Amino acid sequence: MNWTLLVFGSVCLLVLGEDAFVQGKRDARTVTFSRTARGHSRCRRDTWTGQASFTACKTPLSPKDQEILLSHTHETGFHGDDGSSFTLTWVGDGTGVILVLSTLSALSDSFYEGGSTRLYRSDDYGKSFHDISHAINNTFIKKDFGISAGPGNPQQVILTANLPFTETLGGVILTSMDAGVTFRSVQLPFHPAQAIQFHYQDPKYLVVISIDDGLWFSQDFGNSWSEVHEGVHTFTWGSGITLFFSSSPKGTVEAARRGELILRRTQDFGQTFATIAKNIFSFGYIGGFLFTSVMEKLGSPRVIYVSSDQGDHFKKAQLPSATTEQFYSVLDGDEDMIFMHVDNPGDTYFGTIYTSDDRGILYSKSLERHLFGGEGKSDFTNVTSLRGVYLTNKLEEDGRIRSVISFDRGGRWRFLNKPENVDCPDNSKKCNLHIHGEHSHFSGITPMLPLSEPTATGLVIAHGSVGDSISAARPDVYVSGDGGYTWWGTLRGPHHYSILDSGGLLVAVEAHRDRQISSIKFSTDEGQCWKTYNFTGHPIFLAGLASEPGTKTMNISIFGYRPDDDDQPMWVAVTIDFEHLLTRECGEQDYVKWLAHSDYDSDPETDGCLLGYKETFRRLKKLSACRNGRGYVVSRQQRPCLCTREDFMCDYGFYRHENSSECLPQPDFLNQTQDICLDGELEDLQTSGYRKIPGDKCEGGFSPTRRNNALKKNCGKDSSPTSSNLHTEKSPGMLVLIVVCTCVGVIGLVITAALIITSRRGHCRQRSPAYRFSVLQLQEDELYVNYESSPNGKINGFQDQEDSDDDLIE
Repeated sequence: MNWTLLVFGSVCLLVLGEDAFVQGKRDARTVTFSRTARGHSRCRRDTWTGQASFTACKTPLSPKDQEILLSHTHETGFHGDDGSSFTLTWVGDGTGVILVLSTLSALSDSFYEGGSTRLYRSDDYGKSFHDISHAINNTFIKKDFGISAGPGNPQQVILTANLPFTETLGGVILTSMDAGVTFRSVQLPFHPAQAIQFHYQDPKYLVVISIDDGLWFSQDFGNSWSEVHEGVHTFTWGSGITLFFSSSPKGTVEAARRGELILRRTQDFGQTFATIAKNIFSFGYIGGFLFTSVMEKLGSPRVIYVSSDQGDHFKKAQLPSATTEQFYSVLDGDEDMIFMHVDNPGDTYFGTIYTSDDRGILYSKSLERHLFGGEGKSDFTNVTSLRGVYLTNKLEEDGRIRSVISFDRGGRWRFLNKPENVDCPDNSKKCNLHIHGEHSHFSGITPMLPLSEPTATGLVIAHGSVGDSISAARPDVYVSGDGGYTWWGTLRGPHHYSILDSGGLLVAVEAHRDRQISSIKFSTDEGQCWKTYNFTGHPIFLAGLASEPGTKTMNISIFGYRPDDDDQPMWVAVTIDFEHLLTRECGEQDYVKWLAHSDYDSDPETDGCLLGYKETFRRLKKLSACRNGRGYVVSRQQRPCLCTREDFMCDYGFYRHENSSECLPQPDFLNQTQDICLDGELEDLQTSGYRKIPGDKCEGGFSPTRRNNALKKNCGKDSSPTSSNLHTEKSPGMLVLIVVCTCVGVIGLVITAALIITSRRGHCRQRSPAYRFSVLQLQEDELYVNYESSPNGKINGFQDQEDSDDDLIE
């Protein structure tokens, strides 16, 4: 493994010379804060060069408002707690219950004798915390996956005890049905190797992998467990109670390294299984699409197959311009389409984004020179506050990194507009706003990723810089109220920030590595102006901000630490309740109708049309200082539009030239017929270069020609049975022989006595030229991802594929 040390300004970054390691996803209900060692660090100086090119708007806080906030500021000092990290978990929705687990960073020989692990509980949104370690008999709890809460609004909680594997036959979990008031200890017949996973809808269904690779199920919230399969590498929930998992064939070792894993599916909690693919390296599930990275025959490169029907049928993904040296990353996806990053050959740190059709099979070029660093991080970000909007960074030929934004799901990308109140640097030739993403967050340049929420319509907060390209010299905070069309310089220097009250209240705290903080800033006009409130007379080193997921709350908790009476660091939580400052409930006069994606200068008939329809929101006026409240619901009206070229993306083999709506043939596809192998038959794709963007609802208007003509020819080639020759396998004791496909058709297998043979046409799909896949990754595009979201939602929880060789899927 080769390592490279890169230095950006005052920040050091380690880059792997091989495949990027993908970090695991974390539950949106859980956040972890850690104490960091203070002192001189050459790579992390809290100094910034250059001058901000705007002046942040500040308004004074009146003595009355200061008094109100002081009376509703609650501080808790966790005296005597020597834990190096705090893990916060919100239980339920709107319950006000927070559980805080304090743990040490690493085990030592004396850990179980003299170490410390504590559990605290708050039932008032963090205004007070109580030590409830006695409720779990002072049991040591795991740091990495010690606490998890059930999905939705249930009050189920699971704690996983930290026990030495060599001294006990099985692990211990502590379960609670009443949001952590009481706990029940359950002896497990195995040791968990990872966090116990809830079903995304029903918390009584649990699944986990043991340290000896067994797959264990519980259907009664952990009271009883059954091992349903051995040799399991990873799993993920599908639709309903469907569970997919990969396993090693019996008697094999390092099957993942050789690409010999088997992909199986169970839909009855392990009573029966279906084998849906063989010889796979990895798999993943996102937006209703099931991906497998497979080796079609021994020694051949990897290819990707996609299923949109829970693994019943697979089709080979058709991605152009790919080689065996490249890796692939699933950046984002839903039930309509997939964003796929295809790496360029060599150590270029960039590639091309492709977008799929609604089947996840055909892909079109969306963005070239997309930045994807050697540390396995991409800046690709979904702006969830407005449909169709995505942000990312591209690496220009001159080595500069520039930000681009798409408002139509990758159909067209453009540079970000310069903020209205920011001056361009004197030496700038191309003056735009550039947004810091995952790369900057990973390397410590910024403390936060870009932030947007579905309940805060059009609102985006992010760190960035203005000029020719992105700069690590001084990241400032910028805000957009219209989904990224226009921006405003709002705060100088790096900050931690949060969205409260469905966008009616923003809060921010300065981020410093080497000095303490004592104040918080807040804004009631989407970041146009800020007021500063001094919340303590005893400054703290900031660890981070915490607020209940969903932006409905008006409470913000500031976690940090400062020296205690014995000069040892003491954890401190300060919770501020802004509900008593903004006491007036918003009325109809406080809201305005807002047409999304409007540029105000275009034709009224097409103004605001995006993905085939206009969307008018009822949103809070910037100057209305009132409270949306917990009952606030985003209100919108939709109206269809006539189809234009903007409603179409470039078809397979075509690309959209920069700053143009016209789709042109890709150079490597000139003078080639568009023959595609689908469902075992060769089809000739006749297209003028356009296909409708998945999910677009336009009607009439522009209607380019596009049709598939079946050539009545079988495609594929003779090969030994591989993972693409899918077959079904019933529960143990039942044997179903599957018909495999070859290049000449379906070959029947020998029918044995006493068996009913179910023949099913396999799906060997091959086209010329054959494009290969090496690595499949699901990129982490948000700091926290909600495991409880439906598998047909935006992101489903993927498991770490640490056992894979090259193919990594989260």
